[in-house]
Amino acid sequence: MGTMEFKKDANAVTIEMLLIVRPQKRKTVQRVQTDRETEISASHHSQGQPVQMQPDEQAPVITSYTNEGTHVTVEVHPRNTTPQLFKKFSLGKGVRKLPSLTGLDNKGFQENGEGRVPLPGGKDLHAYPWDKSSLKSMTLDLQQFEKLDAYASKVSVKNSIEELVKALLREARNDLEKVRAIWMWICHHIEYDVAGFHNKGQRSCEPKDVLHTGKSVCEGYAGLFQQMCSVAGVRCMKLSGYSKGYSYRRGQSFTGDSDHAWNAVYLDGRWHLLDSTWGSGSVNDSCSKFTFQYKEFYFLTHPALFINNHFPDNSNWQLLKPALTLKEFESNMLYNSQFYNLGMLATHPETPIIQTVNGKATISIESRAPLLFMFKLQGTEEHGLMTLKKNGMKLEIYPQKTGNHKLQVFAKPAKGSEDHYNEVLEYTIECSSVDKNMCFPKDLRQPVGPSWFTERKGFLRPSHPEPIIHTNDGRCSITFTLGKDISILPSLHSDNTSLTEDMRRRHIMEIHRGNQTEFKIHLPHAGKFVLRLFAKKKSDPGNYNYIFNYLISCPNTEVKWPVFPEYYRNWAESYELLEPLAGLLPANRNVQFKLKLHSIAKAFVKGKDTSPLTLSKDGYWEGTCNTSGCTEVCVMVQENANLKFSYLLKYEVETQ
Repeated sequence: MGTMEFKKDANAVTIEMLLIVRPQKRKTVQRVQTDRETEISASHHSQGQPVQMQPDEQAPVITSYTNEGTHVTVEVHPRNTTPQLFKKFSLGKGVRKLPSLTGLDNKGFQENGEGRVPLPGGKDLHAYPWDKSSLKSMTLDLQQFEKLDAYASKVSVKNSIEELVKALLREARNDLEKVRAIWMWICHHIEYDVAGFHNKGQRSCEPKDVLHTGKSVCEGYAGLFQQMCSVAGVRCMKLSGYSKGYSYRRGQSFTGDSDHAWNAVYLDGRWHLLDSTWGSGSVNDSCSKFTFQYKEFYFLTHPALFINNHFPDNSNWQLLKPALTLKEFESNMLYNSQFYNLGMLATHPETPIIQTVNGKATISIESRAPLLFMFKLQGTEEHGLMTLKKNGMKLEIYPQKTGNHKLQVFAKPAKGSEDHYNEVLEYTIECSSVDKNMCFPKDLRQPVGPSWFTERKGFLRPSHPEPIIHTNDGRCSITFTLGKDISILPSLHSDNTSLTEDMRRRHIMEIHRGNQTEFKIHLPHAGKFVLRLFAKKKSDPGNYNYIFNYLISCPNTEVKWPVFPEYYRNWAESYELLEPLAGLLPANRNVQFKLKLHSIAKAFVKGKDTSPLTLSKDGYWEGTCNTSGCTEVCVMVQENANLKFSYLLKYEVETQ
């Protein structure tokens, strides 16, 4: 049996509690002192001491300290004697609820208001780190809940907790479905009390008040969940501890009182964790508005994932082997639910704060399947180089200023209609030095280089699989095997050029040989350039769509290549120019021409005079033309004797 006495003075409320358990031949008096629980306030809990024995003159006394500072004193008295000593403790100003006996070490059991409940044991523990198998702590087929979920989320009974649970359980056949029905109802009907979060005097965490008002803070969510499970006949514990939720800052330390509450439920002979507060939705950055946004992730979450942002007062309730220390919890990377929901498995590094090395920081993500990513460094997609991998991505960051920089990583599925990128990671980049050589053109788009995504768009077997192409003489050649019915449009961009878009395009020559396409690139000067590639179906009359880009780097300041000759629309994809490649010809010279042309009767080069080209045995049209007395030279063809000449190429001639 138990008794409680409340005493109020100007400074504190003192609670005296006596719990007596009557075995056959002795009485046990248990005195419990717990720290005050707080809400999402980012305050923290002190460390405790090992279990120790202390003698008492009147009776044997066992004093136990859990790892997290909970103080339990047990006195053993002979039969027919009366306990003499009461333990008093203060909970601060105002009337407060007696804290739940959460995480007490009581020889394998603890009280939850209904009797003794088994504490987590060996069969409850999961291996840490996460084995990357399942997001849940038990095998679930979520489709089996579809009918129950739809029913439970629409139940509108609110006159009493008992009546509400009775209505919810009409569709529940076992303890798992009971818990699921209660979970779904709370997540869809109880909103976070943002006003109560900022003003404790305006909130109540009593289950009946939470039901009546339809809102509360985490303590109220967890208390209502526990009470509803009690009515439903399901073992449930309300747990408290530290959390990486609202107001958490990367790298912070946790001290003082707990700041969050959640639950554990006992199903199929094993404890499981859930958080209905976080399952119901989220608040904005200022915690002034709550939005219902159901999150399946926090229902029976695998403990190795739950520990990522929930650190219980008692390490037993981590349900992990080995359990994490508070220091490990503080230093570990924070992964939100979207990280796991999208199929991501791990990151490197696994710390939220990264120091640059020679001006560079590298982050990589491992995922089950291909995903699309983007990033923001201080709010922009600058100063980074992201490449997609079949199972993740790699990101190199080169801050152009020293100091701390906020890095956010976003992701979305590769397939489906999802256009919105979800934030999945956040880092702090500490930059001590800047690499000015890694300042990228503003036209560079992320991700960079070929990937599984470009393969799906028909760009197969690239000659350059890496995102950066290095050239010292200002020339490079890139080849792809193209899928069927694909037309490509390339463009060249640089921050340090005065060339028009048309002239920049003329620094690229496109050559087709069957299903293989080659791009010859001659840079106009040294520097960093972006080669963008657009594509569309040949049968599609619409516009070209951007696919991906390369970064081309040339440090040689002596580079100064001219444009390629200007192409006319009669130039066919199957044609190929071998020489001359420069679009600017020297004056007063005999220039050799060599082209591969198909299905034509005659070919000519026209300057001041017209010079015929002849078809060689190896299938090339060849000849010479003198550039004296002209400002331009053109290549012309005649498909048959009855057609007029059509222009294919135009060269300019240097002025004398």
